[in-house]
Amino acid sequence: MRLLLRADASAAIGAGHVARVTAYAERAVARGWSVAFSGQVDHAEWLASRLDELGVSRTESFDATGFDAVVVDHYGLGDLREEVNAAGAVLVSIEDDVFGRRPADIVVDSGFAPGPRPDDGSDVLLRGIAYAPLRDVVRSTRRVSSGPPSHVTVALGGGDQWASTVGLLLRALRDTELPFVADVLVRGEPALPSLRAGQEIRVAAPSPALLELFATTDVAVSAAGVTFVELCCLGVPTAAVQLVDNQGPGYRAALDLGLAAGLGHAETLADRLPAVTATLRSLLSDASLRRSLSAKASSTVDGRGVDRVLDRLESRTGAVRDASYR
Repeated sequence: MRLLLRADASAAIGAGHVARVTAYAERAVARGWSVAFSGQVDHAEWLASRLDELGVSRTESFDATGFDAVVVDHYGLGDLREEVNAAGAVLVSIEDDVFGRRPADIVVDSGFAPGPRPDDGSDVLLRGIAYAPLRDVVRSTRRVSSGPPSHVTVALGGGDQWASTVGLLLRALRDTELPFVADVLVRGEPALPSLRAGQEIRVAAPSPALLELFATTDVAVSAAGVTFVELCCLGVPTAAVQLVDNQGPGYRAALDLGLAAGLGHAETLADRLPAVTATLRSLLSDASLRRSLSAKASSTVDGRGVDRVLDRLESRTGAVRDASYR
């Protein structure tokens, strides 16, 4: 089975799309498939390294010729089905509600509660969090409580335009007046507030160390995107922020399902800082709340989404699985 993955990462859009297709690369390689990647990996160097480790060839050009299947995770591309099918490949399209939506042989929307979708001739619809793509390192990571003071990890993705939002969140954390050690993964230079006794902030650029931090994190502050789904799988109690419009459906569904404490939209944080502070104070101080969020999130996201999609793809293409697969 020959699989082509198409996604991009950049300072503007972050690394989420490449993270998701990296999960596809891992599980496909485990099945003995030949995998290639097409796209840019700016600001996703750690994911590019993982693709190299897997033996995935990489190119910026897109050509489905010679592949049995193509997985596309991209908001900026239009209808590709005719082109991909004409090359002899099956098209798997990953969408987030209306974002990245296109007709395909297999459509995947791994949102927590996908809304109605118009019939566009797509053959197979795989919808819901059961199909969420999680990388192997996420699925294998287990958390260990760090003990007091609370260990907080702040991660708003790989984009470099969120430094000011991070600065506001750090002010809110400071204003909880509770002790904490906060690891902040961000590009750029957020404004760091003066801290109270027992509070510490450590700033670094996004890196593979994020998952190691999550393993000892008591509370995370995250954008409501790919990283948030990883946090759910890990069972990390999380305060979620909606950074951009495409995160809206997932953010609202996560709150409705009781998977996170909500901090609202990034654009309104400055006007609601006391409320944001109160939410963070509750999460840091209330162990029962943290246990509830952790249990609900980890039971909702089991990390097996890619295998469910690839099983359907195998059925569609008649692919034979490598005998060593497990």
